[in-house]
Amino acid sequence: MPVKIRLQRHGKKGKPFYWVVAADARAKRDGKFLEKLGVYNPNTNPATIELDVDSSVKWLQNGAQPTDTAKGILSYKGALLKNHLAGGVRKGALTEEQAEAKFTAWLDEKAGKVTAKVEGLSKAEQDAKVKALDAEKAVNAARIAANAPVVEEETPAATETEATNEEE
Repeated sequence: MPVKIRLQRHGKKGKPFYWVVAADARAKRDGKFLEKLGVYNPNTNPATIELDVDSSVKWLQNGAQPTDTAKGILSYKGALLKNHLAGGVRKGALTEEQAEAKFTAWLDEKAGKVTAKVEGLSKAEQDAKVKALDAEKAVNAARIAANAPVVEEETPAATETEATNEEE
């Protein structure tokens, strides 16, 4: 039975939400699956991915073939790296401790990149809010200035001519 690691679509129209599953290649896209490995939500920025790395590695070692998108998700979460390191341990190139150290170092580096992106996005969002507020204040000030009643001041020459007319 050929097994594929693929995405199973859930959610409503226009708001997709996916399960990452190990399923028989002959099963329907949203049909029967063997095991749910995680979830993928592309609606958030950055996309939310929760994946059981150990189960994914187990399926990869048993011959499951990931689809292109699933392969990207497995790579992003480190399942492919862990599978690669496990192959090195089986061949004797690495010890289990060395493989685990490499994997945790990679996870720490990846977590740093993700938090940097999240912080950058939140800072950009705050900057956009500040710019919008400043623009709104400028528009309101211009609107207030345009609607203010215009009071014409009398010129001194006009008051003098009125005074001379009254004396005559």
